[in-house]
Amino acid sequence: MPLDAALTPDRFADLALPHRQTLFAGAVRLTRNEGDAEDLVQETLLKGLANIDKFQVGTNMRAWLFRIMTNTFINGYRRKRKEREILDREGSHLGASRLYGPGRVWAHRNPEGAYVSGALSRTVVGAIEQVPEKFRVVVLLADLMDFSYAEIAEIVGCPVGTVMSRLFRGRQHLRRRLETYAVEHHILPAAVPMAA
Repeated sequence: MPLDAALTPDRFADLALPHRQTLFAGAVRLTRNEGDAEDLVQETLLKGLANIDKFQVGTNMRAWLFRIMTNTFINGYRRKRKEREILDREGSHLGASRLYGPGRVWAHRNPEGAYVSGALSRTVVGAIEQVPEKFRVVVLLADLMDFSYAEIAEIVGCPVGTVMSRLFRGRQHLRRRLETYAVEHHILPAAVPMAA
């Protein structure tokens, strides 16, 4: 197929569907839930199909799809966070933060395990949310989805050196926030900061 040829829906399916399992594995790492991951992959493929005119034939379909998936995840996460804030602000008696929270209490066999897991999950998610977006995306792609620097550069559309810098700075943001939590909860003594 010539590089300037338009991508048809059938050709898109031929190029995109072989990446479905890889997309699903990445989506599970992002969502931590197979049902949500399946929905995220479905939405990614639909958005890809709807925007086939923006894909440059001859470039990396996998990277393009992962860029769509990452952006879709971030936008959906923001939307859910805003919904939680609205429900919490309005004083919902439904316990919206518990319904939408990252820790699912019913998955644990004992209350102590549920509490610890929920507290740690909320802390880690909270720390990740506080990392500026341009750093957070790179940290998620590298540390949760195991992409190489070159793959991340292609997904986010920046040079490899920028990816390395953003990853370093994003990890620093996370470390500072989690270190504060560890000291406040006596996991680490105040006098011994975590190594850089």
